[in-house]
Amino acid sequence: MPKLNLNVIAMPEQDPKVRAHNFEEVALGYTLEMAQAEAKRCLQCKNRPCVDGCPVGVEIPDFIRVFAEEGDPAEAARILKRKNNLPAICGRVCPQETQCQATCLLNKRGVPLQIGRLERFAADWSLTHGEEDPELAPSTGKKVAVVGAGPAGITAAADLARFGHKVTIFEALHNPGGVLTYGIPAFRLPRHILGSEVRYVQRLGVDIQFDWIIGRTATLDELLADYHAVFLGTGAGLPQFLNIPGENLSGVYSANEFLTRANLMFAYRFGEYDTPIKVGKRVGVVGSGNVAMDASRVALRLGADKVHIIYRRSRAEMPARGEEIHHAEQEGIEFRLLTNPVRVVDDGKGRVAGVECLEMELGEPDASGRRRPVAKEGSNFVIDLDVLIIAIGTSPNPLLVRTTPQIQVGKHGTLLVDPVTMATTMKGVWAGGDAVTGAATVITAMGAGKTAAKYMDEYLRG
Repeated sequence: MPKLNLNVIAMPEQDPKVRAHNFEEVALGYTLEMAQAEAKRCLQCKNRPCVDGCPVGVEIPDFIRVFAEEGDPAEAARILKRKNNLPAICGRVCPQETQCQATCLLNKRGVPLQIGRLERFAADWSLTHGEEDPELAPSTGKKVAVVGAGPAGITAAADLARFGHKVTIFEALHNPGGVLTYGIPAFRLPRHILGSEVRYVQRLGVDIQFDWIIGRTATLDELLADYHAVFLGTGAGLPQFLNIPGENLSGVYSANEFLTRANLMFAYRFGEYDTPIKVGKRVGVVGSGNVAMDASRVALRLGADKVHIIYRRSRAEMPARGEEIHHAEQEGIEFRLLTNPVRVVDDGKGRVAGVECLEMELGEPDASGRRRPVAKEGSNFVIDLDVLIIAIGTSPNPLLVRTTPQIQVGKHGTLLVDPVTMATTMKGVWAGGDAVTGAATVITAMGAGKTAAKYMDEYLRG
């Protein structure tokens, strides 16, 4: 066993005071020398626990070894793309700390190998210096429809194309990427990186049709009349709300609407793009996941003087990535913890003037495993605000199941699938991603798309 090297190579970042006013990428990436130094920390474990921690099964020790021993990022990228069609994206937005890095043996000393940063470097190198497209299997003559150009749909489409099938993606929006495009800001995922990854999938022969809505443009039954199989990667774009008085006032956004206006429709470049967005000087964001962090940091960059994260539990229960919480704190976002909104305050003209909250304390764990927040009686107080953004989760759009009763759903509207094959209750139809799990991680959605593609290929080949 090699000697433990606990000296993690830090990734350079923009200064918080500078980046809080721009949409340029926060993390600046490794140099080749940095990547090689970090790769040499890998112990090359025989049982390869990091591979088990990766939802798409990337051969992590193999691509790391190429870095460490040969200093060849191009070969590292080729190894990555055997399993991961979107490595430059995953290297930026995947929660490696709870997946591959969580199972790294170096994690026992608190300093796991920085797998995500190495993945990002290899993928970026490939995009910059020219990447090789994989050989495709001979054509099967089978046609597959993929509904949704998000992480699950793009992954399924790419694998199915590599298996030799003719694949068409049908996307409701005017750009591909799903949540990668409308949900994740450019300072976390630059648009040229996303565009390059999508173009790679298109070079595999995947066709993408835009402005196409399942259940409206065509039904699932109509798709199956023209295609041999269908994959549903329709996501979870229906926002949830607090259901408190005043939530319909002007100045209240769902995080979906707020981020879509900013990210997909370029509201932050108003004048160049005609997408309006209202951002006051005092903004509150309810929630504590990655979406809440994104919304709060976008509001700051759009000109807010003060941005509050309002969360009813403590920091220990926050589901956002530690890195995103840390970046938000560095940029000056204020965290109002153990705080629960109960009413949006009206300024008398139908606009937001603030949010009335209760102080909370934590009781026994609830069904989620987190300690249940309990209100302190008589602890009401008001936070003065111009804008309130609700980021407490999303669920699948019900339009699909309304037009296709053969598709069974769970109590939260998520599609029911076989947990092994990702097959739905309708013959010839598979599903994966947030439409099945509810809002989850990009790499989890990709893993579902990859699994579905495998079993769809078996089905198509009889």
